[in-house]
Amino acid sequence: MAMVYSWCTPYPGRHLFQIANLHMKHLLKATPHILLASAMAFGLVACGKSEDKKVATQVAAKVGSEEISVHQINQVLNNANTKDATPDTVKKMSREVLEKLIDQQLAISQATEKKLDRSPDVVGQIESAKRDILARAYVQQLVASLPKPTAEEAKKYYAEHPQLFSERRVFNVQELIMPNQEGLAEQLGTLNKAGKSTEDIANYLKGKDIKFNGGAATRTAEQIPMDLLNKLQPLKDGQSLLAQTPQTITLIHLASSKTVPVDEATALPRIEQFLGNQRANEAIASNMKGLRQSAKIEYMGEFAKSDAAPAVSAAASQPAPAAKAEDQNKATLEKGIAGLK
Repeated sequence: MAMVYSWCTPYPGRHLFQIANLHMKHLLKATPHILLASAMAFGLVACGKSEDKKVATQVAAKVGSEEISVHQINQVLNNANTKDATPDTVKKMSREVLEKLIDQQLAISQATEKKLDRSPDVVGQIESAKRDILARAYVQQLVASLPKPTAEEAKKYYAEHPQLFSERRVFNVQELIMPNQEGLAEQLGTLNKAGKSTEDIANYLKGKDIKFNGGAATRTAEQIPMDLLNKLQPLKDGQSLLAQTPQTITLIHLASSKTVPVDEATALPRIEQFLGNQRANEAIASNMKGLRQSAKIEYMGEFAKSDAAPAVSAAASQPAPAAKAEDQNKATLEKGIAGLK
């Protein structure tokens, strides 16, 4: 019987380095143009309310009667994580941020003059931004209270996952992908066990008039779900296995491979980052589950007619614009290890 499992099924710890790398890459590459998108949310909430003017000891610029404070500039820069930037770079970024804040204030003034701040659509967007900011602040406070992963925990993770680090491989595979039909996995398993080549199996499928797609791919260890990686890791070049989902069956033939290890010293900082993200995701999910259990939630109207949706995950419970936590984990690990090669 061939080994049958899913090539596509994700696992929570699969893409370890992607978390650190993607997060840092996003922050280090963030521009004032991007960062002002979040600042705009604060600006919109205060739009048209002169009594809510900020109190600032320093004023960087005045746009009409409205002041732009140094504090506003610093708030945007703080989101850019400029701790490693040179003083000249920070000064240049401050100027760019100020110019964008001026543009923003000009747009806000025009919007207020045209009474756009009273339109139902804009009011709805302002309320949505406010809800998102508050929800994000709660999640950030929750995460900030969590203990940081220790070096010992990171070393343990490194030792327990040699297939991702010390014995990490890059796999060149050939694939045959076809719809999952009753009994087909067993038939392909028999052919695979008998040592039939990929070409032989392709001809078999043609003879049975079973549609399939073929292709080749190069996959690093961190790009492969852990349950599948544990099966693929022991294979020698020239061997094959089957991967199955409810919709598809994939024959994976290992054409060749090479070992590309990641040493402990290089891996540990990113492992700590990964473990921190993993701990945060679990804490958010647990906290949100508790909040749902203690809150009185009533589904109304058409939503009361069907079964209530299951409790949201840690990723889904975070503010809407944020990428799903698990997806971020996967993306960060994959790109992180790739950057270590």
